[in-house]
Amino acid sequence: MEPVDWLGWAASAVLLATLGRQVYKEWKERRTDGLSQWLFVGQLTASIGFTVYSWLVGNWVFVVTNLALLVTAVIGQLIYRRNRRLAASEGECRTA
Repeated sequence: MEPVDWLGWAASAVLLATLGRQVYKEWKERRTDGLSQWLFVGQLTASIGFTVYSWLVGNWVFVVTNLALLVTAVIGQLIYRRNRRLAASEGECRTA
């Protein structure tokens, strides 16, 4: 395996470790319980790594795909922040 392949495998491991059910759960339940903002930092890191890896090996399909995953990570971060705001406003309503 070439050294550049290790970048792809490392990015894959980060992405698989940070995605999946947690993002869906966050969106569906509109809650952030048990979630960390680091989930999306990991996804952003993996998406950037995959994009660089795909560019280095000259695979433009994966460059585009991984840029789309990067956008997904940003959307996940925005959902996380929305849910935090919703939770804060619900707390204010209960105490008022």
